[in-house]
Amino acid sequence: MVDFTLHTPETAPKEAGERLAAAKAKLGFVPNLWAIQAEAPGLLEAYQTVSAIFDQKTSFTATERQVVMITVNFDNECHFCMAAHTGTAKSQGVSDAVIDALRNDTPLPDAKLEALRTFTRAMVAKRGWAKPSDVEAFLAAGYVQRQVLEVILGVGLKVLSNYTNHVAETPINEAFQKFAWTKPAVQAAE
Repeated sequence: MVDFTLHTPETAPKEAGERLAAAKAKLGFVPNLWAIQAEAPGLLEAYQTVSAIFDQKTSFTATERQVVMITVNFDNECHFCMAAHTGTAKSQGVSDAVIDALRNDTPLPDAKLEALRTFTRAMVAKRGWAKPSDVEAFLAAGYVQRQVLEVILGVGLKVLSNYTNHVAETPINEAFQKFAWTKPAVQAAE
């Protein structure tokens, strides 16, 4: 195993160090994902920039954004992101019923959100080659074409973090430990 450096604001390359210092000032700690991504300042900048765009410039609600992100995290089995996004979802007021369903791979309690989860899963599983019927079902649930493309934005965002965490085996920050996750055995056996 290659040990990736968990950078601090002081050890990171300058352009990444400033970003880590800002995170520490805002959050009180540096998420380990960012500490690892700091080794490649462009990756850290890309992740944070795309994350801000996904949060601020899409038409999805906070709950819908978390449905997309947690769904991708689940399907990519990203333990760090499942823990971090569970904490984020809770802080954004996403219901425990939605969070629990996403973490346990059970149907969401809202049909429209379930359609979002189903479409997101299709995009991940089919590597973007969703069938016309996948898109039509998503649109029939009340979403619009713009949101088809916004799901792609969310999937791309999660590839940046999930793949980083896979290759680096990112340890979960203490702040997220209470949300640690293991993929349910039923799904893991498939």
